[in-house]
Amino acid sequence: MPTGYGTQSAQVLRRMRKRGHPLTVQANWGSLLGVGKWESARVFPMGYETWSHDIMFENYRRVRKEADSPLIFTTLCDVWVLKGSAWEDMDGVVSWVPIDHAGLPPAVENWLVKDFVTPIAMSKHGSVAMEARGIEHHYIPHALEKHWAPSVMEQDPWPGKFVVTIPNANKGVLPSRKAWGENLLAFGMFAQDKPDAMLYLHTDATGSGSGIDLVALIKASGIPPEKVMFVDQYEHRMGVSDEMMAAIYTRSDVLLSATAGEGFGLPVLEAQACGTPVIVSDFSAQPELVGDGWIVQVQPQWNPTQLQWFATPMVHSIVRALNEAYERPRATVSEQAVEFCKDYAADKVFEEGWVPLLDSFA
Repeated sequence: MPTGYGTQSAQVLRRMRKRGHPLTVQANWGSLLGVGKWESARVFPMGYETWSHDIMFENYRRVRKEADSPLIFTTLCDVWVLKGSAWEDMDGVVSWVPIDHAGLPPAVENWLVKDFVTPIAMSKHGSVAMEARGIEHHYIPHALEKHWAPSVMEQDPWPGKFVVTIPNANKGVLPSRKAWGENLLAFGMFAQDKPDAMLYLHTDATGSGSGIDLVALIKASGIPPEKVMFVDQYEHRMGVSDEMMAAIYTRSDVLLSATAGEGFGLPVLEAQACGTPVIVSDFSAQPELVGDGWIVQVQPQWNPTQLQWFATPMVHSIVRALNEAYERPRATVSEQAVEFCKDYAADKVFEEGWVPLLDSFA
């Protein structure tokens, strides 16, 4: 899938396969009926239950019968959704886990302390949170393929405009983890006296029943319709290529992603790899990913569902960051941002993080 989890699965799986590891994928999105294939890997369909608990354990048992060595089940999802005693019957479970709160939510900690789980923190923030609770773990960040690099659009859709891009998913209402209200209100205030300001939203415009009506929010934020451009909604559902996204990031003057919490925050790295500075919240994994950009102030926001703290980005601080970005010279590639992202190159991360972990199970 052309999503953060989808692209991260792909870059790791390809390198595992190249090393000779036999692979089977359990989908939890995008494949409903019938066994399929992704490149050379067998793909079991998602279950009728949201997280596939109704089918994945039987899938595991069948693959286990075929295997001539221990079978490692690796999860890439929120671990608080993982339930049941059947996990204990597996050879081993590796959980590449996002931590998007101030510390470990109780349900997340309850999973990570299980004897059969090997936790992997995907951010330094997550690593610190696990260490604070005495949980042994590995640290392997998300990573970037080589095509995330400065690129040029064939035709500039925003000639002469100062383009602020927000590429975040529009899912969830209370809490709104992507802090759509604060970000759009801040842009509305910033753009009042700037006729060349443009907002590009690479997301679902209406939320499709599970998110926010961004069209209504744009109006409530005082943003004139002519200052906003959404990605083509059909093309968004079909999947915009990474190459096109690289060109969009490169053309953008700044990426705005000051959210309430991030397990990682891959678009922040993608944009910087394309030479574009970023604006993020001073919370969770976000500040550790800034090579060139602005880190905005936050205040605590209690998440009663997870019993942990999110953070609300402060509107005035976002406005200040947007103004500082606006004052920068235009149409330049930030070499500082590009250089920073080299530490997250997929080959480097795989060799330094995944290879030692995989060898430990041999």
